[in-house]
Amino acid sequence: MRVSTIEIEKAATILKLLGDKTRLAIVKILESHDCCVCEFVEIFKTSQPAISQHVRKLKDLGIVRETRRGQWIIYSLNKENDYYPIVQNLLQYLPNQEFKLQELEKNGLRISCE
Repeated sequence: MRVSTIEIEKAATILKLLGDKTRLAIVKILESHDCCVCEFVEIFKTSQPAISQHVRKLKDLGIVRETRRGQWIIYSLNKENDYYPIVQNLLQYLPNQEFKLQELEKNGLRISCE
């Protein structure tokens, strides 16, 4: 199987985007769970506009995608994106973030928007 290459500029853009610890953690969480912005607000203890900005940047590059469920927007990792292999490669070196979602569940805040 031949691995496709990406331009240096595009790789630099992706790595710069993922150089932010909040965005990197968001992507790691989305590797195994779909989430809405309200969940990320609780996980990162930050404002909804700040989280929305992080998610928008990830969405603009196609790293994440959104799906509408009623009035809510649920985000997931876009595994069909051309740049997914570089993201996937990076994610394998990061620690599991399950505990963050488990903490949300324990506090009754998991998928609180549905």
